[in-house]
Amino acid sequence: MEDIHQIMDLIPHRYPFLLVDRILSIDENEIKGLKNVSINEPHFQGHFPGQPIMPGVLIVEGMAQCAGVLMLRRIESPESKLVFFASIDKVKFRKPVVPGDQIRYEIEITRFGGKVCKFKGKSYVEDDLVCEAEMLASIMDRT
Repeated sequence: MEDIHQIMDLIPHRYPFLLVDRILSIDENEIKGLKNVSINEPHFQGHFPGQPIMPGVLIVEGMAQCAGVLMLRRIESPESKLVFFASIDKVKFRKPVVPGDQIRYEIEITRFGGKVCKFKGKSYVEDDLVCEAEMLASIMDRT
């Protein structure tokens, strides 16, 4: 599927804010992505030092980035567009994510209308649900 270089061709995020390492599968309305969580990531220095936990907002951001890849794959000339998130609702954090975990993002489009899209996202570590949210995003010109 899509490797890190193909992901970086679609979305503008770069280290340390590129939170998707690989796309596992993608079709018209769903995407599954992967994030390897490493102790070397800078947020672990200050987020629960001595017992590092991945910040929940970064898990949500990873889901949003997967959703952005899915949206951009559906449109013409994705290189000239950006995806901006307008809202995040019904966020729930179920279990902590720690270094060494591998997060699997599963995103589903629930409504796509022109330049606006609504998603449901879930994040898993192995088979455990760690986070879920509903998101709304819009596609805009890069300029």
